[in-house]
Amino acid sequence: MNNWPETNTSLIRRIKESADDAAWSHFLSIYRPVVMRLAMSRGLQHADAEDLTQIVFSSVAAAIDKYRPQRDERQFRYWLGRICRNAIVNAITRNPAQKVELREFDRLCEEPAREASDLSAELLKLTRAEAIRWAAGQVRPEFTEDTWQMFWLSSIDGQASSDVATRMKKTRGAVYIARCRVIQRIKEVLMQSSDLWSEGQ
Repeated sequence: MNNWPETNTSLIRRIKESADDAAWSHFLSIYRPVVMRLAMSRGLQHADAEDLTQIVFSSVAAAIDKYRPQRDERQFRYWLGRICRNAIVNAITRNPAQKVELREFDRLCEEPAREASDLSAELLKLTRAEAIRWAAGQVRPEFTEDTWQMFWLSSIDGQASSDVATRMKKTRGAVYIARCRVIQRIKEVLMQSSDLWSEGQ
């Protein structure tokens, strides 16, 4: 899971074709939650983050024809990060009542190059998390409730295996096996779907 994919160039090509609703739907399922979390992490309220997300994807739709992939696979993240940054700055300047720390606003205005890099890294982190959420949702029906709970409590909630074993009335070995089985299956789904998440091919 070290070679984390970004966005598949074929998906980007498909969203350039405005008639490809399936591609847009898939693209939005990947990036909408990412942009929402990014906006809220910058101090925007939920409703304002929703509005900002709509603005970002309207901007993406308007500008996607101008996007040209480069050899650097981070290019798309930088491009999307720039759109997000501009939308956040515009949202803050248009709504002075918006509760955003002055330091955050100053940083957004004064350091666009570093901010683009920071946003790119944050977009990658959030996209990875979204990929894992998606894969977990895909494999969830394959496991019993006990297996899923042992995985969830020990891996996601970070509880000690011994505590999970006591709570679930299982052995520590059973918790370990459940966790490993679910994680392995999530990895398999991510690898099988890497064309959905990969920019470089």
